[in-house]
Amino acid sequence: MKMRRTTIAVTAAAALALSACGGDDNGGDEDVQTGDEDSFTNELTFGTGGVAGTYFPLGDELASIFEDNIEDVSVTAIETGGSADNLGGIFQEEMQLGLTQNDTAEMGVNGEIDDLDGMELDNFGWIANLYPEAAHIIVREDSGIESIEDLEGQTIAVGDVGSGTRAISDAILSTHGIEEGDYTAEVADFGTSTEMLADGQIDASIFVVGVPVAGLTQLAASTDVALLGIEDDMTESISGESGAESYDISADAYDFLDEDVTTVSVFAALVASTTQVSEDLGYEITAATLENAEDVTLEIGENISEENALTGIGSIPLHPGAERYFEEQGIDLP
Repeated sequence: MKMRRTTIAVTAAAALALSACGGDDNGGDEDVQTGDEDSFTNELTFGTGGVAGTYFPLGDELASIFEDNIEDVSVTAIETGGSADNLGGIFQEEMQLGLTQNDTAEMGVNGEIDDLDGMELDNFGWIANLYPEAAHIIVREDSGIESIEDLEGQTIAVGDVGSGTRAISDAILSTHGIEEGDYTAEVADFGTSTEMLADGQIDASIFVVGVPVAGLTQLAASTDVALLGIEDDMTESISGESGAESYDISADAYDFLDEDVTTVSVFAALVASTTQVSEDLGYEITAATLENAEDVTLEIGENISEENALTGIGSIPLHPGAERYFEEQGIDLP
């Protein structure tokens, strides 16, 4: 597999400067901007995430699938900060495809992403839900931290700038009575946070990633670690605050686990620009994603299916091409 690694950073100021981006509105959902022949492109930049998480390797595999199954398309998967970063990149028309947590995408539609200064993002559409992403609350085995309440006063990695992890981290901590100021927040990507945890520079890392995630497996090979669980009544409260759902990380997911660990999860979704990705190309991307899921070598690939494709979509608009694909397949639309 060819690796397409580069890095991009999205800033709120740039997003604001391009608040009028999005081309002409040519129909479909009146709240979604669409493009025309002059704005559409087949040379796609695909925003993923950090290399230690799941988004980057998955995005790279999907990029290969698209190039192998769609004529005259090139796709470059790039390393980014994650969900909000990717949505901002699409909004700025610097990216045409992106991976995102479904809750972050819904926040983007509603103008609730702080990193983007509350801009309502109106030029992306849902292609498909891919897999559940679970919150991993990771501590060193020798830290003496046995519960989430013990995180008060500690230094905690809460996600990268532009990722969707921070909102879930905040919900988990606040539900347990730990508010901003009760701990020291370390803003870092997943790979950096695992290195800092191994070196004792931080006390815990909270990250929302697919199960299993290679970065944690690698950390556990050299450092004794533990996952903190969430009580059932607390998962209900977190769900009410953030939309995340209760989820069990199976004991089989990581060698260091002796039993299932209850946490919360959201969904990882693929979205595409509606101003730069035409309906026809959006259709082909949807078909290639769902009809070639067996070519995804990561374990999370088994979750990619037509049955799951619209799970978690909420109020997020469908890309016109995805909408046509699902209609042709006889799949009920939200």
